[in-house]
Amino acid sequence: MTLLLVLGSDDNSDIISKSIRPLGFELIRYRHVLKAMDNIDEISPSAIVVSARDFPRHWKILVQFVRSALPNEMCPIIVLKGSSFCTEETSKAFFLGVSGVVDDALNKPEEINRLQNILSRYVPVHEKRKHYRFFVEPWNRIGFLMTNEKVIITGDVKTISSGGISFLPDESMPPQGIALNTMMQKCSLRIGSAILSPDCRVVRTGIILSLEFVAFTSNEQSILEKYLDEFPLMESGSQKEI
Repeated sequence: MTLLLVLGSDDNSDIISKSIRPLGFELIRYRHVLKAMDNIDEISPSAIVVSARDFPRHWKILVQFVRSALPNEMCPIIVLKGSSFCTEETSKAFFLGVSGVVDDALNKPEEINRLQNILSRYVPVHEKRKHYRFFVEPWNRIGFLMTNEKVIITGDVKTISSGGISFLPDESMPPQGIALNTMMQKCSLRIGSAILSPDCRVVRTGIILSLEFVAFTSNEQSILEKYLDEFPLMESGSQKEI
């Protein structure tokens, strides 16, 4: 899959590169709209991100050009908006066929999360499960705890995928003595209203632990995958029960 970035400024290029690669995209960047349009057929992008701040007029030309050949389902387009991007411009963007509008202040985690979630709606399920870790928000109702030498360790889940989680233990109970490749059996993972009991292996140590799901009981793997399929559609206050 190829993500075409049409950005005049370098401000967001590295941020997007680091945050989008887990979705499985290869990145191609153009600094000029017309050059990008000249090479659309050759690039055959799976998705496009264009800056309205850098190209206040030409982003509309790019959207119209792409939509004349490629529908939303084949090539989603996301517009990065600046402070001068008004409500009327947002309405025009969606009328022209834009898939999403995101604030270009991508140093804010919530804006990166929004960008990732919009793109992930168009990533094939098998690719999403293979590559993508979702950033966890409070409304996602995801929790995790594990036991190490009879000590229960709680904390916050930072990201989750079908293959594992990144986990920040509470300061009051640091995971001292947990070595790389340590097996954690029968952990407790809450997703929505479901409680799963995965066996996990520690694959990265430090302030934030990375744990790989090694095994689930019964149909718990399918419950997790169903939850992740619906994850990009979840918004604050609209948590779907499983």
